[in-house]
Amino acid sequence: MTEPLAFILAVLGLLATPGPTNTLLAASGAAVGLRGSLHLLPAEVLGYLCSILVLALVLGPVAQTWPLFGSALRVCCALWLAYLAWRHWTAAADHGVEARAVPFSRVFVTTLLNPKALIFAFAIIPHLAEGKGAAALPYLAGLSALIVAVGTTWIGIGTALTVAGARHRWVQRVSAAVLGVFALVLSGSAFSR
Repeated sequence: MTEPLAFILAVLGLLATPGPTNTLLAASGAAVGLRGSLHLLPAEVLGYLCSILVLALVLGPVAQTWPLFGSALRVCCALWLAYLAWRHWTAAADHGVEARAVPFSRVFVTTLLNPKALIFAFAIIPHLAEGKGAAALPYLAGLSALIVAVGTTWIGIGTALTVAGARHRWVQRVSAAVLGVFALVLSGSAFSR
């Protein structure tokens, strides 16, 4: 996929899809608003870039020679998402706890383990899988800009939910349920091969 418009549309379509990182961004927006959550955008960018590069250059070749590695990686990702779901659910149950932003490290690790990075690394960003890293740099830069734009939108959605009258605890519970579903789907995919 080398045509710039096709690249942009594919990236926007994938990033706009609800997922673990977007759920955390929206939850933070609901908790502390847009301005209080903007510091999470570099965590998302770094998480995706690290994951994409490691997948394309290191883990992709390993997974091709050892199929169980891919399943083990999916199980680890599912366990992380299950942990996040539990954390969000218990945070919503704490009545006296003040709403606070999702930690930078949690967004980074969640994005690092986000299955969307597989699609970016092997289907959307050209030249990476072929080992032509320099040719992929403009696409990685474009991806970074689009991540910031879409991430800001997800934070805004969380902020708007709270402004529209949704209570923070309700948003936390919904985000916990979404993360739990992603954990189940991902763990199921690890054993379906």
